Amino acid sequence: METRMVMQREQEEQSSQMSHSMQLSSQMKKRTFTSSDEEPSYSDFYPIIPADLMSVKEILDMDNFPRHRTWEILKETLAEEHHRDKWTMFGNEAEKVELDVIRNQRVLRTRVDTMAIRKQAEKKASAHMEYLERLSQKAPDFPIPLRAHTVWEGMTVTLSCTVQGCPPPKVTWFKDGVPLRMSDQPWNYSLQQRFGLNSLEIRRCSPDDAGEYKVIAKSPLGEAMTFGTLLVNSYLGALAGSECSKTSAFKHEQEAQFGNIFLPTWVTEGDSLTLQCTFTSDLLPFQQDVTWFRDGIQLHPSSNVDIRTVEDKASITLKAAHKEHEGVYTARLRTWDETQDHSAFVYVEDASAAVLGGPASPLAVQVSDVNKDYVFLTWQPPSADGASPVEGYYVERYDLRQGEWVRCNVRIQKSCHFPMFGLKEGTLYQFRVRAVNQAGVGRPSKATEPVLTADPLEHTRTMVVKVDRGRTVTITKDELEGQVKAPFPPTNVHACEVSDTYVVLSWTEPEPRGREPLTFFVERSLAGKSSWQLASLDMEVNSPRFSVFDLSKGQQYCFRVRSINKYGVSDPSEPSAPISLGKPQAVPAPPHSVMAIRDTDTSVLLLWQEPKEKDDILGYYLYYSEVGKQDWKTVNNKPVTKTRFTVHGLKNRKEYVFRVKSVSGAGNSSYSDESRPIRVKAAISVPSAPSAIALLLCTGSEMVLGWRGPARNGGDPVRGYYLDQMEGGMKTWREVNVKPAKERQFKVCNLTSGHFYQFRVFAANMAGVGKPSEASEAFLCEKWTMPEPGCPYDVEFREVRDGSLVLLWAAPLYEGRSPVTGYFLEISQGDQSDNWTALNEKPICDTHYKVSGLQAGQTYRLRVSAVNEAGVGCASLPTEPVTAESRPGAKDIEIGVDNDGFIFLGYEADETDDDSKFLWNKNYTEPIDAGRARAETNKDGSVLTFTDPSEEDLGLYTVEMSDNPDQSSSYDFTAEVIALKSGWQVEVSEQGDVRLWLQTESLSDAAELRLIFNEREITSTPHRKINFDKAKGLVEILFDQLSQEDEGSYTAQLKDGRAKNQSTLVFVDQKFRQTLALAHKKRRDHQRKSGPYFQEDLSWRVNEDCELIIKCTVTNTNKDTSLKWFKEGAAVTRVVYDQSSGVSTLTIPQVTKEEAGSFRAVVSDGRGEDVSALELLDDEYDKLLQQLSKQCALSASPLKVQSTAVGFVLYCSLKYYITHMKTSWLFKEKRIDQETRTKPGSNTEKVWIEICNPTEKDKGKYTLEMFDGKETHKRYLDLSGQVFDDALLEHQRLKQEAIAEKNRAKVTKGLPDVVAIMEGKSLCLTCFIDGEPAPEVTWLRNDKEIADQTQFTFTREPKCSTITINNVNMADSGKYSIFVRNQYGSEKVDVTVSVYKHGDKLPAHAVEMGFYA
Repeated sequence: METRMVMQREQEEQSSQMSHSMQLSSQMKKRTFTSSDEEPSYSDFYPIIPADLMSVKEILDMDNFPRHRTWEILKETLAEEHHRDKWTMFGNEAEKVELDVIRNQRVLRTRVDTMAIRKQAEKKASAHMEYLERLSQKAPDFPIPLRAHTVWEGMTVTLSCTVQGCPPPKVTWFKDGVPLRMSDQPWNYSLQQRFGLNSLEIRRCSPDDAGEYKVIAKSPLGEAMTFGTLLVNSYLGALAGSECSKTSAFKHEQEAQFGNIFLPTWVTEGDSLTLQCTFTSDLLPFQQDVTWFRDGIQLHPSSNVDIRTVEDKASITLKAAHKEHEGVYTARLRTWDETQDHSAFVYVEDASAAVLGGPASPLAVQVSDVNKDYVFLTWQPPSADGASPVEGYYVERYDLRQGEWVRCNVRIQKSCHFPMFGLKEGTLYQFRVRAVNQAGVGRPSKATEPVLTADPLEHTRTMVVKVDRGRTVTITKDELEGQVKAPFPPTNVHACEVSDTYVVLSWTEPEPRGREPLTFFVERSLAGKSSWQLASLDMEVNSPRFSVFDLSKGQQYCFRVRSINKYGVSDPSEPSAPISLGKPQAVPAPPHSVMAIRDTDTSVLLLWQEPKEKDDILGYYLYYSEVGKQDWKTVNNKPVTKTRFTVHGLKNRKEYVFRVKSVSGAGNSSYSDESRPIRVKAAISVPSAPSAIALLLCTGSEMVLGWRGPARNGGDPVRGYYLDQMEGGMKTWREVNVKPAKERQFKVCNLTSGHFYQFRVFAANMAGVGKPSEASEAFLCEKWTMPEPGCPYDVEFREVRDGSLVLLWAAPLYEGRSPVTGYFLEISQGDQSDNWTALNEKPICDTHYKVSGLQAGQTYRLRVSAVNEAGVGCASLPTEPVTAESRPGAKDIEIGVDNDGFIFLGYEADETDDDSKFLWNKNYTEPIDAGRARAETNKDGSVLTFTDPSEEDLGLYTVEMSDNPDQSSSYDFTAEVIALKSGWQVEVSEQGDVRLWLQTESLSDAAELRLIFNEREITSTPHRKINFDKAKGLVEILFDQLSQEDEGSYTAQLKDGRAKNQSTLVFVDQKFRQTLALAHKKRRDHQRKSGPYFQEDLSWRVNEDCELIIKCTVTNTNKDTSLKWFKEGAAVTRVVYDQSSGVSTLTIPQVTKEEAGSFRAVVSDGRGEDVSALELLDDEYDKLLQQLSKQCALSASPLKVQSTAVGFVLYCSLKYYITHMKTSWLFKEKRIDQETRTKPGSNTEKVWIEICNPTEKDKGKYTLEMFDGKETHKRYLDLSGQVFDDALLEHQRLKQEAIAEKNRAKVTKGLPDVVAIMEGKSLCLTCFIDGEPAPEVTWLRNDKEIADQTQFTFTREPKCSTITINNVNMADSGKYSIFVRNQYGSEKVDVTVSVYKHGDKLPAHAVEMGFYA
């Protein structure tokens, strides 16, 4: 019982001590919380102890107390009260537990106190804020209200007001009492609310925008209102928004529409691209914002994109086009009611390969998973492999601070993704990729945008806390975790990227991580083993990413990571799950079922089926080739994501086949099977609408209408036309004909005289009925009785060429009171001009006319008027605008004679197919008589052969293609039917013979020739030979020696069957005299060349070594031929002559003024002599100096920098420098004038400029300009960066060496090599020394310092030192040295002293010295 009482008292004393300790801890200790919202964390093991302390027994008796095995033992120990030793053990354990409880109570109390203080502070701050808010509360008010505005239609107006109130009121806009919704017209209304200023911007004001605008501001304290009136002045005279505007009708100003548009475009990679479209008129104010899109994504101006809209034009320019820029480009124009779009595809073609047969550039390089030292790259493979398949890729990076591209992978990367490790934190990088095949490395891809390496989770470690009056406090976790010392291990180690060559590991940083920077160690082990090895080796891992490349295939690995900071290394993380290399990513399967469908005359719609496994497919590449050529070309260089694509840029009526590749990150698939061949031709569709409906005749109850056919027949000939009519005052159209009209005119019956009628026309073909034409003007049904004729109709173009065209028309159906006698034509320049100019002064009888003298490339319209005796009738409707330029593939009819002697007309066409027909006519309308000519068609064109030509066949013959009237031509078949390839030509041979000749088409063997000279027939003679080659159609007359008797006219009369022709040459006067003189000259030259002669006269040139070479070449020499050179009459002996080649040269190494003069070369032998001269004087000598200066400048080396003790020397080496070449130096594009710090100079081999005492201001680009008299040659040196630093360092080193050399201790003069002295005399040796500071002087004897001061006497002066040897004896012989030194260096000079006895001979080479003491 006493024991129990004692223990109870001890427990009470301990409880009192613990309570006192808790009170002290709550007053002394303080904890820093991460935020005001943090909840205190409690131990999971210990219970929460109340303020009044519980005993150990009570703690052990708690049912919900989490019990440890130790507690059970303690409880069992209490049950055994009869064992005293057990009680002792219990007391010890209980004491430990109580100490732990006290410690946890202290921590808990500290947290409770801190939270109570914080909540009290927050409550007080909140109450203060509420008090301030109550003080600042104010009802809504408009200090600046709305005001009225009056503007013109189309202008922009801004309605503004300012609002005040606390709390901030809600602002609502009204128009005419109705809330204003911005979503109704977002392009027209723009509402901004900022800092109490409320503004409503109304763009392109219209009368509908006029009215009363009201603004209401509401808050719990009340509301305020302001209003203003907007008046819009209409261009029709009404004032919108006022009383009078409500009764006037508003009419929109004519808006702009698309005019000339851009078509599918091809641009080479790296080149600039401009797309432009024009509009029918200047853009209205609300249309100025023309937007551009690529593949549906809006484009905005940037460093590479320039968007402009000026008046009636809009354009977009890509300064450098890349494959990523390929796609559908769209221009969007806003109209009153909607938006109009125009789109076209832009193809970006591969630039030339970096190496022959090399691959094209990859594309779409993307950067993801950016960390401190790691990024992940993906890209798409190129469409063109080159000469061999792509084997892999090289990845390059560009540090914007270093300014150079660095290759990142040694081994080529097979797949299109790559983990980039080892980057610098906080650095801007760009990346690009090159493809590799057997030929080499291809062109680089487009570089990515700069990427900054940084911690992606940095923002999650920052928290912003709001305090009073809108202020904020930013708290970072690093500041709150300052007490964390040794780091915790990371968690969640796993593989985020797995391929067949590498694994990228990822983990989560420890939490908390502490304030100090963290790095990581990565360890690995084979799965199932505990042998861990360092995987990161000596690499510093800063990010929670790490790529491992050196894993073995088929093995499984586990990885774990350790955190490191300056306090130490953490425990390892939990090992990852087993990780192994993945399987190689297989290339995708190719598509199948490739099918081509007709689209337009230059495009084909391509369809295909995607492969079954399509998950990894990025798109498709398309290829095409003409049938039979196997010349495959790439269609797109950016993968197409859909399974259909329109291929543009094909040749009309050519046959093509297509194939497709699948694209994935593993590469491109093999080619699909080829599609079936398809001929490029427009797909059959309904024809376009007819146009230009004209009234040709009216009888009072009938009207005859004519119209212009559709511009496009839809790929199938028009089969007929349908008409609708609408009577004046009605709104319903009524069919006119049920059966189609075959011609472009139709008689409408059963009409009411005096009524107005409108008509419209439909064209129909095999595909169906097209859209109707625009309604005609209202025609009055009234019988025509005017005396003038009606209007011609069916006005069409044929044979459109550069500067000319042929106009066809049909005669008017109504002739008037007398027959039509002719036609007048009028022309208007431009596509809408009404300024008409007459083409002919006298009427034209035919219904066709060739209009010449047009300006090539200009657009015209024409119209025709008929005339009779009463006068000129009304004009036809104007034609469609036509441009005077030859159509692609336009050719002319050619005439010839076949092997059977029949005359034929031939026409070739490039664009034909099985449905094409050639329509031959005479005078454009008359059919060809099958009995007189037959037409034959082949794959290249058509031939019209005359079976029995006569005068009846003479006339104008025309041909056109049935499905393409633009392919047309004509030929005027006259009596001269043998076509000439070439008229008479005159030639003179090298021997002086004269040849007259002409050539026709190939003639038959029955062809005949008559030659008439001055009205008499001639034949061959010995002096004049006549040749006639019928197969070649060649006629020639050969004169062995032309004379005055041969002057006159020559006529060749040809006949081949019934085909005839003749040609005359008038060979008289100046033409004859010039030919005669030329023949005599060539004959003399030929005779001169019978002996030795100069094949090449004397000429000069300057070679690459800046030497002057004077050269001539002689020919037709023999062993007796001699060649001599002279200058100013004196023989030149330095000539080299190679008799085998006949080349003789004189080489002058350096040109001086002495080389100016006259050079002459003479070649002669017994057969004759020839002379060649060269005047190297005046202008020719100046030209020589200019060429020499140019060659000297071309030989100049790049500028180099050489450091000296004085400064920098920038120099350029040349093979030879002459003063004629003017040089000048520039620094930063400004000329350098000679001054104390810059000294230019030159010699025969070098040009330089010396920069003394260089400083940082001398950094920059230096240029040497060398002017040779015509051109300026430049050499550059960028003296900045590392180049400047290295040069400046070398200059400073040399400067220090020069200073050291100047101040170094040295012996300037004094001691001879050998000195002889007689025994008994005294020897005095004197040396002159120099150095700064003054050097120390030491005299040595046999390399040992002289210590004996009795026999040796030393004298020291500022620049001189003397040693005297008193009473010399034989033992004093030896080597004496003076050694001088200071802080900059030392020097030692030796002298040999030879002592001889009296009467001995003086040693050789010795200087006798000495005196008696």
